[in-house]
Amino acid sequence: MNNNKLLTILVPCYNSAAYMRHCIESLLPGGALMDIIIVNDGSSDDTGAIADEYAAKYPSMIRVIHQENGGHGEGINQGIKHAVGKYFKVIDSDDWTDTDSLNRVLNFLQANEVDLLVTNYVYEHDDVSTNHTIRFRNVFRPEGKVMTWDDTHSFGLTQYLTLHSTIYRTEVIRQTGLVLPRKIFYEDNLFVYTPLPYVKKLAYLNVDFYHYYIGRPDQSVNMDVMKKRCHHQIQISEEIFMKHDLEQVKLTNPKLAKYMYHKVVLVMVIATAFTRLNKTEEAEEQVRQMWKNCEAVFPDLAKKIKYRSVAAFLNIPGRAGNAICCGLYTLAHKIVKFN
Repeated sequence: MNNNKLLTILVPCYNSAAYMRHCIESLLPGGALMDIIIVNDGSSDDTGAIADEYAAKYPSMIRVIHQENGGHGEGINQGIKHAVGKYFKVIDSDDWTDTDSLNRVLNFLQANEVDLLVTNYVYEHDDVSTNHTIRFRNVFRPEGKVMTWDDTHSFGLTQYLTLHSTIYRTEVIRQTGLVLPRKIFYEDNLFVYTPLPYVKKLAYLNVDFYHYYIGRPDQSVNMDVMKKRCHHQIQISEEIFMKHDLEQVKLTNPKLAKYMYHKVVLVMVIATAFTRLNKTEEAEEQVRQMWKNCEAVFPDLAKKIKYRSVAAFLNIPGRAGNAICCGLYTLAHKIVKFN
C-alpha cells in the first residue's frame, strides 16, 4: 500500500461478524484516498475471516491486523502505529458513515490543511423516531473555515468532541506519544482529549458523517454495563484529569482551556454518578481515591470540580445522593437519548 493515502480509518473489531460488513461497505466509496485498517481483536467468531475477505478483495485499500485480545484501546494503538493516511479516524464496527458526507470530508481534507476536523454524528436507534444528531454549528462558524481556538464559540451543554465527531491529523496524535490502556473501556475519551492542546488549526463541516448505533445489550454505553464497569470510568477520568495542566493551557488558549474544563467535569461526573449507581463499597472507595489523587496533583481544579460544578450534587452522601444520580441520568437520557 502506498503512502499517498489521505485518510486512515481504523475499524476495531471484536466478535463483529454480524454487523461489520455494513461498516466496511460504507467506507468503500472513499476509493483510492482511503487507508482502511481492520483490527481483529482476538475474536472467536468469523470476524477475522470476513476482514481477510475484504483485504483480499480490496488490497490497495484494506489491511488487517490480527492480534490477541487487547481491547478497543490496543486496537487504536495499533491503528496509530500502522496508519499511512495523513489523517486518522476511528469508526467502530457496529457504526457506519454517510457516503455523501464521506466525499465532502475527503474533498475538504484534500483542499485544506488542518490538525482537527469536526463533523456531526447521529445517535441511531432501532426506533428511528428517537434518533438524535449532535451538531456544532454554534461553536465553529462559519462552516468550512480553517480557524484557531480563538475563533471558536462556547460549547453547549450536550456538545462534546468525541470519537464520533473528530478526525485528527495523524502526526498530531503521534506527537502526543499517546498509548491507550489495554482492556479498559471508555478510553476513547482519552484518545480524543489528549491531542487537543497540540491542535493549532481546525475546521468544522456541517455533515452527518458518523452514524453511532445504540441498541446492543453488551454496548459499553448500556446503563447496566456502565454501572458494572464504573472502575474503568474512574481510571480513564483520572488519567484525563492528570493529562494537562489547564492553567497552563489557559495562558495560550483560554477558549480551549474552557472547553477542556467542560470535558473534565463531564468525565468526572460520569465516573462519580455510575459509582453511586453501582452501590458497592468497593466502588465508593475507588471514586473517593480518584478524588484524592486528583486533589494531590491539581488541588484547585479538583476542588473547583468537586464543589463548584454539578459534581457537588453527586457527592452528597446517602440516599439523597443516589436519588440525585438517578435523576440526573434520567434527565441526560431525555436530552441526548444516548442509549
